[in-house]
Amino acid sequence: MAKDEAKASDFSKGLLQSGELYKYILETSVYPRESEALKELRNVTDSHPQATMATAPDAGQLMEMLLKLVNARKTIELGVFTGYSLLLTALTLPEDGKVIGIDVNRSTYEIGLPVIKKAGVEHKIDFRESEALPVLDELLNHEENEGGFDFGYVDADKVSYWKYHERLMRLIKVGGIIVYDNTLWGGSVAEPDSSIPESRREGKKAIHELNKKLSADKRVQISQVALGDGITICRRLC
Repeated sequence: MAKDEAKASDFSKGLLQSGELYKYILETSVYPRESEALKELRNVTDSHPQATMATAPDAGQLMEMLLKLVNARKTIELGVFTGYSLLLTALTLPEDGKVIGIDVNRSTYEIGLPVIKKAGVEHKIDFRESEALPVLDELLNHEENEGGFDFGYVDADKVSYWKYHERLMRLIKVGGIIVYDNTLWGGSVAEPDSSIPESRREGKKAIHELNKKLSADKRVQISQVALGDGITICRRLC
């Protein structure tokens, strides 16, 4: 076990009530399996003032397993930030695999780009600086993209999550997986609006609506997991 490797900032990404328990999980099961490239990018990101936006490493570990379970070769990611999950995906994909990463802010992606290049997987990444909806719609303009992706990961603006879902349900193949991040919104989905800052209420409302819609969506099998800020795994059934 890597002694004291877990930082205080890591705990804010988890919903476990015990910081010591979360530290135990990270240092026993997650960090020992984390590649040196991912560890380096996580440490680089840690100095960013919005470091908590990065994908939690325990959630990333589950995503790596899901990518391998569906034998992913072609994936799509909405919301890249410094690229932790993007690098994880690129490392997991086969040599001829491809991940399209979409983010409105290239400058944060470039924070992690030197690590991505050093890891030798930049050729697997198709980064597009854009809002997500125009890129998704452009992809859907080409018939061969319908059902052409194995896996999708969404960590972008919460208000648009359902719009992303409807498009990804056409892009991801039957049997493929879509993972949504932040679906417990710091635990506030179960709290009254009066108990959370006003600045977070719009996001909470959007996530709450998404959770209800995903629960009712018979096109997908779902599992909501309390990793990181909450992730919901959707497996496309039809």
